[in-house]
Amino acid sequence: MTGTTAFSILDLAPIAQGQNISQTLENSRQMAVQAEQLGYNRVWLAEHHGMRGVGSSATSVVLGHIGVATHKIRIGSGGVMLPNHSPLIIAEQFGTLAALFPDRVDLGLGRAPGTDMATARALRRNMQASVEDYPNDIRALQTYLGAPSADQSILAIPGCDSHVPLWLLGSSLYSAQLAAQFGLPYSFASHFAPDALFDALNIYRSQFKPSAQLTQPYTMAGVMAVIADTDEDAQYLYTSLQQQFANLRRGANKPFARPVDDINTVCSPAELSMIAHTLQYAIVGSPETAHSQLARFIENTKVDEVIFSFPIHDQNARLHSMELLAQSRNMAKA
Repeated sequence: MTGTTAFSILDLAPIAQGQNISQTLENSRQMAVQAEQLGYNRVWLAEHHGMRGVGSSATSVVLGHIGVATHKIRIGSGGVMLPNHSPLIIAEQFGTLAALFPDRVDLGLGRAPGTDMATARALRRNMQASVEDYPNDIRALQTYLGAPSADQSILAIPGCDSHVPLWLLGSSLYSAQLAAQFGLPYSFASHFAPDALFDALNIYRSQFKPSAQLTQPYTMAGVMAVIADTDEDAQYLYTSLQQQFANLRRGANKPFARPVDDINTVCSPAELSMIAHTLQYAIVGSPETAHSQLARFIENTKVDEVIFSFPIHDQNARLHSMELLAQSRNMAKA
């Protein structure tokens, strides 16, 4: 494992079975505080709506909660689903965050609704929008966050002149091409959509055009991480994530499940096969096992940064997993 690869956190704010949303947001605060202490590069939260197992729908509000609890770690969205919002509103929200937490805020953008179609309609999303609207919205956002021109009639206040760095997130070749065209850093969602990972990275790197924000390609990839003292303990904790993906396939909207002793009692062989493919880049095991798996992932992808999600039901086990991963990183740097 290279010691130069940055490690970050993607907090999906899991609403665990048996917990309420206040506990979920307190867990997110604790994770961010520990991430800063352990030397992680950034903490991002993702926008999802209407999911009983995810508590970060009001992403910018939760980032304020995280920002107050920390001092220097970067905070941001992984991501805000831009088609759900007007670019001006997002510029104002993240401009406010940038004023509260200077030089710490990232704005990661996606184009999926982050929910089902009925909920997307309730968000007043333009369901007839073409794919061309997304690049135009990105350009508008860059205008609102940049230095205003003398004849600019619409101002984001807060927002203008904040220069909040944008990232493009995606799971397809389209987002890779767009990030390259705009000269923006690119994060690929390999933690749940592995199939296009290498093609997307190759396209992004080969087509990248330097911009005012970024002079050379910068890549990040998502990884699920469940690390425990032993392989057996990690596999037990991992059953929560397996149940979550099985529930997604079944259309069952449930909180993040407690682990089970035998995953075969709650998931069919077909479901487990689908989950194994979807989560093929997940890091699951003891520190030694995780180190080997992660070193192979970094060597194969050559990414500049890995952003880890820790889908673990028990908060203490989640914090311990973060600590074990940080120790592995520090060993690689030594």
